[in-house]
Amino acid sequence: MHIILIPGLWLDASTWDDVVPALEAAGHTSHPLTMPGLGEPAERSADIGIADWVAAVVAEIDRLPDPVVLVGHSGGGNVAWGAADARPDRAARIVFVDTFPPGDGGSIWEFPVVEGVVPFPGWDAFEDAEVGDLDDRTRAAAASRARSVPARIPTDAISLTDPRRYAIPVTMLTGTMPAADLHATIAQAPPWAADLAALQAVTIVELNSGHWPQFSQPAELGRAIAAALV
Repeated sequence: MHIILIPGLWLDASTWDDVVPALEAAGHTSHPLTMPGLGEPAERSADIGIADWVAAVVAEIDRLPDPVVLVGHSGGGNVAWGAADARPDRAARIVFVDTFPPGDGGSIWEFPVVEGVVPFPGWDAFEDAEVGDLDDRTRAAAASRARSVPARIPTDAISLTDPRRYAIPVTMLTGTMPAADLHATIAQAPPWAADLAALQAVTIVELNSGHWPQFSQPAELGRAIAAALV
């Protein structure tokens, strides 16, 4: 299968480098992406919104033959879901890495804007459950690769219009969110999790990781993604 790897905020295609070998060993072809405007100053990125990130993934889908799988980490899950909404007949499966699908009008999260962009806020901005499995060396290496994102991206509302997205098989590889909590959320179907509750075929797998398994346990993450495609 062709696997499109969509990074979360501040990350580029290279952050999937240590995940790809496990996918290739399983016979898949990986297509890691760097999203538009990453690392660009405000004068070159101010107009870039979440629709532009979705369009970049849609263009990659259109470039590839079937079957295509979308993998989205963190905020990249919003982008994967938007692309699936745009091409519901092309996505064979969606894999969410420590995230879940947003509803129409949903956004990623709010982070401080500095000089017209959103820089990586540093590891202290996150809870221990998210970063506790990253040792100092891993944190330093990952932070050195982090790049700013366009100011609009974290809070830009996503537009979703095609209900066929709910029929796409979904695997949720969860690090910080216990599977039991996710199952309970699906059963309760609160408004903020409407799209999660509407999924027609969802599998939840616990990674026993923090929020960045591509750094803390990349080989295991790669094998978990590959296992979701069997």
